[in-house]
Amino acid sequence: MTSRILILDYGSQFTQLIARRVREARVYSEIHPPTRTIEWVTEWNPTGIILSGGPNSVYGENVPTADRRLLEIAPVLGICYGMQLIAHIEGGGVTRGGRREYGRAALLVERSEGIFAGFTQSEPVSVWMSHGDHVETAPAGYDVTARSSNASIAAFQHETRPIFGVQFHPEVAHTPRGGEIILNFVFGICEAEPSWTAGAFIEDEVKKVTTLCGDSKVICGLSGGVDSSVAAALVHRAIGDQLTCIFVDTGLLRAHEREQVERTFRAHLGLDLVVVDARARFLAALAGVTDPEEKRRRIGHTFIDVFEDAASEAGNDATFLVQGT
Repeated sequence: MTSRILILDYGSQFTQLIARRVREARVYSEIHPPTRTIEWVTEWNPTGIILSGGPNSVYGENVPTADRRLLEIAPVLGICYGMQLIAHIEGGGVTRGGRREYGRAALLVERSEGIFAGFTQSEPVSVWMSHGDHVETAPAGYDVTARSSNASIAAFQHETRPIFGVQFHPEVAHTPRGGEIILNFVFGICEAEPSWTAGAFIEDEVKKVTTLCGDSKVICGLSGGVDSSVAAALVHRAIGDQLTCIFVDTGLLRAHEREQVERTFRAHLGLDLVVVDARARFLAALAGVTDPEEKRRRIGHTFIDVFEDAASEAGNDATFLVQGT
């Protein structure tokens, strides 16, 4: 089976970077919410699991958490909040506030093994910190493997099980050797095979779309942005003329954006593209409105109305709707 890393997103602004680092190493990864059940994760059968950072405190109300059984499914790496979460559910001590760390920091590696394989013990390593809470005491059965210059726990690992935590962000460019840490986890700990490519992903998704849609008609709201453009191109590759794309000219576009979309998707890619000139309708809906939130609300509602009208007039009896996000 193809190796794959499951990334549970606890709200970090850097989660996509984690996935990118893993995929750049030619290992497949997916980002999912932390609400996935143990049964779902077990069935997904990850080669390894990464818990992202996040803005919450483990002591907050209604904050995303983790089932301890998650630590038994596959090797786990907790990053920032992910590390604090591991410490919390394993009985360690997490302190609120106190020694806040934000920005560049130096840490000292105490054990040159595991995710720190290849690092020199006691040599300062530059990392990027972004946290208020911190792990005050490691859980029983865990060893501290790195500390910040102020002696705070910066990393730990379980004595016998493949469970690791780092208080800093190895996925960002501000942690120069962060890539080594992620690769040590993916290859050294999880023993993943670097066999995934973006091309293989595209072909897999095309097969999925072809199987799902069959002979059904599909409709797509195309904005010309990255998300909807990639989605439209992917679906078109799978089902061809069964796809109809609708582009709405709201009158709020950049100069010549409408012409660029028509040229790219109709002339170059050969998509069935319906262009709706709704400039007057949108501007009328916005006339006299100064509140930004009210503008957004009216734009959203008007777009839905225009799109539904255009889809009805297209008359392709679509069974599926494509959304880029």
